Amino acid sequence: MKRVAAWLFLAFSLAFAQVEIPFWHAMDGPAGRAIDQFAKEFNAKQRSFRVVPVYKGDYRDEESSLVSALRAGGAPVLYQAEVVFFPRLVAEGSVVALDDLVRALPFENDLFDAAWEYGVIGGKRYGLPFNTSTPVLFFNENQLRAKGLKVPTNWKEFGEVARAMSSRQSKGFIALTESWTFEAMVTSRGGNLVTPDGKPSFTSPQVVEALEFLQNLNRSGVISVRNLAEATFAQLDFVRTKGMMVFASIANWPAAENFSFAFKLGVAPVPREPGGKVPLGGAQLVVVRGASSEQQRGAVEFWKYLMEPEVVARWVQASYYLPMRKSAEPLLEGFYKENPYRRVAFQQVGNAQPRPRVPQFAVWRNFLEEALEKALKGNVPARQALEEAQRKAEASR
Repeated sequence: MKRVAAWLFLAFSLAFAQVEIPFWHAMDGPAGRAIDQFAKEFNAKQRSFRVVPVYKGDYRDEESSLVSALRAGGAPVLYQAEVVFFPRLVAEGSVVALDDLVRALPFENDLFDAAWEYGVIGGKRYGLPFNTSTPVLFFNENQLRAKGLKVPTNWKEFGEVARAMSSRQSKGFIALTESWTFEAMVTSRGGNLVTPDGKPSFTSPQVVEALEFLQNLNRSGVISVRNLAEATFAQLDFVRTKGMMVFASIANWPAAENFSFAFKLGVAPVPREPGGKVPLGGAQLVVVRGASSEQQRGAVEFWKYLMEPEVVARWVQASYYLPMRKSAEPLLEGFYKENPYRRVAFQQVGNAQPRPRVPQFAVWRNFLEEALEKALKGNVPARQALEEAQRKAEASR
């Protein structure tokens, strides 16, 4: 009788065992804490799945961790794939198609179209929208107003404002040798880093013009230059008024609030020329190969919970990313009214475009960033640095 009872207990336990969903992400600070809270809520509201969030560092740290895990084992089920890395994962067969699990999704028409469509490659859905952002211009509003200047709306105005806000103690602009914010300087001029047929385009007129523009400002002593490894120093330069303007994601705002600003923070759209665009940033959630059918189902169920309007609204308030559902926008009216600058990312959505969906671009951008650093820190002529990046990108295909 005891043996029968033990078998019944084991069978009962297995029937109700939760399927574990390890979830690797790149969100720290308020956004990371929000993810932890959402996982707790999801785990408490149902008994089939248990989501385990794991912070893996910034996007590039997270990418390195996944590449290693795919080789050696230990990869997660759910993964936050930065939009440039996402196409590479699909091309390498590292993630699974999710079409059957999101077929006839009742709220599909309520989703942010550009982010939803980005998850489809080759006619199959591999990505689920989670966090989408645009680059914005952060500026020292006190200094801008004190000098009687207006927020720049095009690149000629930007150069003029950067020069006018420079002094012996401060630079007008902090330039990062990073591909996304530089891409914004290219697309806002009507150019692109990749051709329509998927080839690198680092020597196109708009790319060369953008880097020469920065190089000229640098030679005039108007800007300071930081690379990705110096991103924290760039933040401190801005907070300590050593730099008056900087481009960054709207989602960098919550982390910046950890600092004590001695000035009013201003936020504006990226300057654009007529017809110019801004590149959407952020990430898609993907399910990594090797996940069981139940783990795949659990991952999608968790994403559906993240897409509930009330959860979306809380996510936006924690992270400042764009809301992924239209029905969440009314829930955010008070948040945006409290500080109208929080709406700036919305002002650019009509002029936004996806980043290159070319698998090799995840590698090509490294060559571009090398070129930016050589031109802006090593004083190599812009065209020469970009031609070298172009050759390396073409050779890596």
